[in-house]
Amino acid sequence: MPRSALNPPETDPTPIFEFFRGSYGSELLTAAITHFDIFGRLERQPLSFEALATALNLEARPATVLITALRAMNLLSETSGKLTPSNLAREHLVPGGYFDVGHYVGLAAQSPGVKGMVQLLKSNQPLGSDGSGSGTAFIYRDGMESAMEAEQSARHLTLALAGRAKNVAPALAQAVLMPDHGHLLDIGGGTGIYSYALLEKNPTLKATVFDRPEVLKVADEMAQDYDIRERIELVAGDMFADVLPSDVDAILLSNILHDWDVPECRQLIDRCVTALAPGGRILIHDVFLNDELDGPLPIALYSAALFSLTEGRAYSAKEYRSWLHDAGLSTESVVPTGVHCGVLSGTKG
Repeated sequence: MPRSALNPPETDPTPIFEFFRGSYGSELLTAAITHFDIFGRLERQPLSFEALATALNLEARPATVLITALRAMNLLSETSGKLTPSNLAREHLVPGGYFDVGHYVGLAAQSPGVKGMVQLLKSNQPLGSDGSGSGTAFIYRDGMESAMEAEQSARHLTLALAGRAKNVAPALAQAVLMPDHGHLLDIGGGTGIYSYALLEKNPTLKATVFDRPEVLKVADEMAQDYDIRERIELVAGDMFADVLPSDVDAILLSNILHDWDVPECRQLIDRCVTALAPGGRILIHDVFLNDELDGPLPIALYSAALFSLTEGRAYSAKEYRSWLHDAGLSTESVVPTGVHCGVLSGTKG
């Protein structure tokens, strides 16, 4: 009997993801105290985000990851556009205070994880971009050495990423209304599990999963387990360079944009708009930081993970909406799905 991609898990796996990403909080906090002296610096002189990033010699992406995490930890406050230590940080993390625990945290300053995080923040480059030849794990574009291009590593990573997708796909299928006899384009769809759930939920829908050739080998194998194979097409390509299937009714970008920096996000959204039929929608299925970039803490720590492994970070719904509006789309509210994810829809007029 075929499997169903619509069956949800009996228990919520979200805490597992939070525990797994918790190490990034330790690394960012230790780096902020011992390598960047953020709390002492801001106690001496409150600074805007831009001025602090300049003082730390950090580019916008790493500065956003670091400062968002510290704000989410309730260690930085912002008043009239200036960042200062919170009351908690002022008592316990400003150097020289009677209750200062910075030296205690600093015992981890030379640990490999903290030193590695500091190097990533300073370089603004993901792991594998240091000339070691290891390439990057989760992303691909022309001219980039990527583990997604080798059969064994592509299979391992694609199936690993599918672990979360299987848990969230049932909720996404319930959250999104699809048109009858519509055509869904799933860009960077991996195993295609999100498409399989949407196809099961919508019997007249057809879908195209667009990804790298080695990834689609895994998608083809997995598709055999679900009763949807005749309604799905697997197309290999480069989402930044190759022509996308056109006149589609919906484009799913599930956990894709967070892999890329702002210029690439805008470029991909513009390419998607061109491929959409009038009235079609872009569905951004992702995690969302608060619009004020001050949390939530689990997303801020996930942002650090994305920063470490890709060229992106977590973004806020406000940031996504601005890009969709600039591309001529109208937007709706974020609808929660699962494991911190939600879906934001942008409609082409």
